[in-house]
Amino acid sequence: MDVIFLHEYKLELVIGIYEWERHLPQTIQLDIEIGLPAGRAGETDRVEDTIDYGKVVQAIEASVKQKHFDLLEALAEHIAHLIRTDFKSPWVRISLTKLGMLRHIKRVGLTIERGSQS
Repeated sequence: MDVIFLHEYKLELVIGIYEWERHLPQTIQLDIEIGLPAGRAGETDRVEDTIDYGKVVQAIEASVKQKHFDLLEALAEHIAHLIRTDFKSPWVRISLTKLGMLRHIKRVGLTIERGSQS
């Protein structure tokens, strides 16, 4: 399977369960791997035969601005569903990281994987 990746993509979001998090935007780093539905783009050299990562970024940004998330888990599920549904990806891996959120901890986050790589 061919995989497109977006690494160290940063978003500013209000996200979290603590009172102070509900008022202060935080930087969330996304690392996304997207399985391509067919490996034809290398043969055809046509963007129509792949997933346009620019459109993925636009869709994520438009989508997350319309919702509030308490948990990284919910945000990750939302993004995974968006990519698998709107872009017909058979598989996606998403890692989300809060940067400098807690004293003495540089990063906290999680990784989810949805779909099948076969």
